[in-house]
Amino acid sequence: MAESAQQALTILRDGSLFQWYVIPLFALVVYVYANEVEKRNWSLVFAGLAFWGMDWFNEIWNGLVFHFTQYAPVWGAPGGTAYLILIGLNIEICFMFAIAGVAFSKMLPKDKKMKMLGIPNRLLFAIVGAAFCVFVECLLNAVGALSWEYTWWNASVPWLIFLVGYLYFFLVSFWVFDMESVKNKAITVGAILGFDVICLVVFMGILGWI
Repeated sequence: MAESAQQALTILRDGSLFQWYVIPLFALVVYVYANEVEKRNWSLVFAGLAFWGMDWFNEIWNGLVFHFTQYAPVWGAPGGTAYLILIGLNIEICFMFAIAGVAFSKMLPKDKKMKMLGIPNRLLFAIVGAAFCVFVECLLNAVGALSWEYTWWNASVPWLIFLVGYLYFFLVSFWVFDMESVKNKAITVGAILGFDVICLVVFMGILGWI
């Protein structure tokens, strides 16, 4: 087992790590969504939740990779947290992704058919957003906040992090944002989050794999 994975396991869901800054971070997430709900900006609300739900999906399969290899997750969060929820997901990352989809969707042009640099603007924003997130991950890895143990997932091979780690977060989030009806947005996001909950109940609650 990789040393970083061992380190993460020692603090996994350890409540003694709690720090009070978690409370204002949670309040910030609540404020962001409450502000959009007040304005009836349902597209932003559901785009944000879709982005968050896709990250949970990634974190679940990342935990399963560690369970089946018993070597390391694809990415790990071995320290410096107030609570480690899953082996690659701490409470700070969770709150960040909860509002990231709202923030990125706010930048989208109103005209979804408009092209920028000859590229459909939704695709362009997804590419730029994913590339930015990969850059941030490289910085976090460089300072030891995120661990990478596999040769096919690191700064020298960023395309997989770009495609699997982030691009489809943006594509799904923007797809939900552009849906015509609130009902379709709710059904889609409900399906994403519902699947995440089922996986957490089975793989974490019942089987104890993650």
